Amino acid sequence: MTTGMINSTALASSAFSVQSRNGRPDFELADALTKVSPQQQARAQKTATDFEGMFLNAMFSQMTSSVKGEGPFGSTTGTGVWRSMLTEQYSKNFASAGGVGIASDVYRTLILQQAKASPSIARSA
Repeated sequence: MTTGMINSTALASSAFSVQSRNGRPDFELADALTKVSPQQQARAQKTATDFEGMFLNAMFSQMTSSVKGEGPFGSTTGTGVWRSMLTEQYSKNFASAGGVGIASDVYRTLILQQAKASPSIARSA
């Protein structure tokens, strides 16, 4: 394998797709992943997924806030607490199942920032 080619094994190890950004290979992210430790990659992935979950929770909360009537979204005294727990679980499930695409962009940004920071840390030490 030449140095200009991307290691496909390294690309497959990431839960977020490195292979395409707008239908094209993302060489910038692939290069950044070589500079960031697997532990940092795992933390960035969890942070990105958690962020998307929080976004989805806010979105679902707004969607269900005005629902009134019978059933699980009725207007009883305890509905507000139950509804917030339900929307939290919905958002976590959506985010862990792939979400709406926010987590992959947040992950990419976090990895690129960490890769840029790591050479300056190594030089200053």
